[in-house]
Amino acid sequence: SNAYDGSRLVQRGDVVVVTVNHRLNIFAHLYLAEYSDKFAHSGNVGILDLVQSLEWVRDNIEAFGGDPDNVLIFGESGGGMKVSVLMAMDQADGLFHRAVVQSGPQLSNRVATEAAAGARAVVEQLGLDEQTIDQILTLPPEQIEAAAAAVVEAGGSYTWNGPVFDGSTFTRQPFEGGAPAQTADVPLLIGTTRTEMSLLAGARNPDLFDLTWESLPPALKTFLPDADIDALVQGYRALDPKLTAPMLVFEALTDNGFLRRSIELADQKALQKAAPVYFYFFNWDTPVDEGKWGATHALNIGFVFDNVARSASMSGTGEAQQAIADMMAESWLAFARNGNPANSTLPDWPAYTVEGREMMVIDSVPAVVAHPRGAQMDLLGN
Repeated sequence: SNAYDGSRLVQRGDVVVVTVNHRLNIFAHLYLAEYSDKFAHSGNVGILDLVQSLEWVRDNIEAFGGDPDNVLIFGESGGGMKVSVLMAMDQADGLFHRAVVQSGPQLSNRVATEAAAGARAVVEQLGLDEQTIDQILTLPPEQIEAAAAAVVEAGGSYTWNGPVFDGSTFTRQPFEGGAPAQTADVPLLIGTTRTEMSLLAGARNPDLFDLTWESLPPALKTFLPDADIDALVQGYRALDPKLTAPMLVFEALTDNGFLRRSIELADQKALQKAAPVYFYFFNWDTPVDEGKWGATHALNIGFVFDNVARSASMSGTGEAQQAIADMMAESWLAFARNGNPANSTLPDWPAYTVEGREMMVIDSVPAVVAHPRGAQMDLLGN
């Protein structure tokens, strides 16, 4: 949490930084609408918390020196997903004016029938029914968490950890069938890191870091069952002869997931032909743990907030790290100020187009590259 301290951004950019708390996971998204009308919005209360926070900013930020007519929302991972869905949420209309999605593209929310089935399993695990459902409001949180864990352990469907397309809180899917009209005039900055999955897959399955070229194909097949694994491995290695077996897995899974979805979201926004979208690709490898993590998930948070010293466990410290922080913090500040991330630490940053897929590659030597992972994504069939 140290990485999110806003004091350096405040001093650097004459901005007001607001960080918020809100309900998460089962307490944010347990969809109980089929039990009672009073729970109609229960699948999205965590997002409604964020709407209330934005309403508070609108009503109070002037007293802190802020401008209620120029609000940037930015978030990483789950936070990026929340920014994605707020862009399509009726209650959030007009509450923010710029948006940044960092490693968290959310194209669609869970459909109500699936979310209701997951909730039903938890309610049954708690021994409740339609007559007694109100008791869930006074049960100890630990008991609800234990019930959810029991459902997961039993192989039940895990559908309470994200927003729900319920027809009321959300009246459309965020980025399916076009970008939402209500945020057509909101500029978007979006991007990913090169190896998001070194943290998200590797930390959960440390054996991946020990993969060899011999053990790689079967491991990769478990993640990408439909891919031509031999062609994929040969293609990735030809594009980067220095690639290691573990890093190939992390890059391929990131290309196929975070990057593919971020491009889909950016494409929808660009096709709207209203406010611009800018795309960054974070390519700087952390030297921590002898470099095994690469450009991993969450690494960019400390840089965006200009908190290298507070993020040393992820990034290390030094001139190279501070140079990356300068690039990212100045880009986010410029984008907050005027909806364009261009600044003196980087080369000219063009808006993203579907035709060119122009991205700012954030690295020790930054550069604008057209579709920097296009060849790899072709190998994946994307």
